[in-house]
Amino acid sequence: MGRGFFLALEGIDGSGKTTQARLLAVSLLQQGREVVLTREPSDGEAGQKLRRYLQGPGRNLSPREELDLFLADRREHVERVIKPGLAAGRIVITDRYYYSTMAYQGALGLDPGEILAANEAFAPCPDLVFLLILPVPQALARLRRPRQVSELAPYLERVAAIYDTLEGPRIQKVDAGATSQALHATLLAATVAALEKVEGGESQATR
Repeated sequence: MGRGFFLALEGIDGSGKTTQARLLAVSLLQQGREVVLTREPSDGEAGQKLRRYLQGPGRNLSPREELDLFLADRREHVERVIKPGLAAGRIVITDRYYYSTMAYQGALGLDPGEILAANEAFAPCPDLVFLLILPVPQALARLRRPRQVSELAPYLERVAAIYDTLEGPRIQKVDAGATSQALHATLLAATVAALEKVEGGESQATR
């Protein structure tokens, strides 16, 4: 059994994260790999409470109170879904992770660096992060449902600006303006390459 592989998809609303997460899961399953597809806010008790709040008519909590809700949901998500999936050697794909909290709560005035530190104190770091880049007007034009408060253009511009600052060896920024299938092909190729690198390292370690 391998050590598992943790992949996160990030980006502003309308960038295509949910579609691409699903397509990746399907393709990897077809390759015979074991996959856990999940999302944040999660489907746990804290995540459902948070989802109801975000879909409401307004945001009546302070940025710090919102952050506390996200942290509570993520702790539950990590213990209930992410860690067990990785321990079983599966590929865990999450639609949003703590980078979203950095960007969205950071856009409300909190320090993204402090948010990152608070999360990395308990949450596993992903092996690979796809950050889907798309201009805000294009992203909003894709949304076919009523916009939430968090999807107003000026706010999303601030969110996108924080996402743009994210750097690191595990973060791959990808132009999300391509067709869904073309984008999927790009993400799948990068994912398989990362998996083969990890699997190759595991093979060397067992010799």
